[in-house]
Amino acid sequence: MAIIAPSFLASDFLRLAEECNMVNSSGAQWLHLDIMDGHFVPNISFGLPVVAAIRSATSKVCDVHLMIEEPGIYAEAFRNAGADNLCVHIEACPHLHRNIQQIKSLGMKAGVAVNPHTPVGLLSDILHEVDLVNLMSVNPGFGGQQFIPFTLRKIQQLRTMIDERNLNVLIEIDGGVTLNNAAEIIAAGADVLVVGTTVFKAKDPVDVIAQLQKL
Repeated sequence: MAIIAPSFLASDFLRLAEECNMVNSSGAQWLHLDIMDGHFVPNISFGLPVVAAIRSATSKVCDVHLMIEEPGIYAEAFRNAGADNLCVHIEACPHLHRNIQQIKSLGMKAGVAVNPHTPVGLLSDILHEVDLVNLMSVNPGFGGQQFIPFTLRKIQQLRTMIDERNLNVLIEIDGGVTLNNAAEIIAAGADVLVVGTTVFKAKDPVDVIAQLQKL
């Protein structure tokens, strides 16, 4: 069964406490929190105070995805705000190994995110160091985009890399996940589904999460 991680970028920020309660009452295991700085991606989302507020409202895993430049500056602050997982972009980290080691030294699970144009082969020398890989299945920066079909091939390639080395690394898919394509994504080898609009814009979000968990 895949881990379902509702993405709060698609939530109603005026009703954030209610949205947290909804996810808490559902079968979703993680809460996915997207941090954007307006530089690495062309958008600004939310920051440390919102992460801390959401952390105070849930006991589930807070999966924080940093779409920002120089993430190492902020790693400790996000740990203090309540991040359980901290994911940085390979494209933003010229010293990625150092970033991964910093995250782990702070007691968090370490993740590396990969943009749609970035080959998964570039993860070869770091894969054994990370806990999860976030494969972006849309161009990062905005919610509500359509899934890029080529991502399925990248999932398969990464699954092979992980399995051949017998590694315990989760594959997380982020962007455009729906009830129509989730089964195919899981079949390709994904472990974690980040789901934004499909959950938060649904008439019955808890039921949608339950349906995803049955796939």
